[in-house]
Amino acid sequence: MFPGCIDFDSLPWQSPLPGARFKAYREGSQQIRLLEFSSEFVEPDWCEKGHVGFVLEGTLEVDFKAHVVTYPAGSGIFIPSGAGAAHKGRSITPVVRLVLVEEV
Repeated sequence: MFPGCIDFDSLPWQSPLPGARFKAYREGSQQIRLLEFSSEFVEPDWCEKGHVGFVLEGTLEVDFKAHVVTYPAGSGIFIPSGAGAAHKGRSITPVVRLVLVEEV
């Protein structure tokens, strides 16, 4: 693999929870993930990590406790880190695929 070129086809899928899987490439303190959520995915805890990304396919809904935002395919995502931006995501289509860049 050349620097800057990520071959997601060669990376293994990881499945941390039912209805969720991802492929991740890490370099230093950052990672890029190709994620796939099905409608059966339920996020158990509020996430306080920051995410920057793009929805490739489907529609993602993110609950920010008091406010819900819908991200259809083609939408950019910018979620800052911290308790004030705590969130839970879910797919409101059978499948949602997205790319996220995150600190690790």
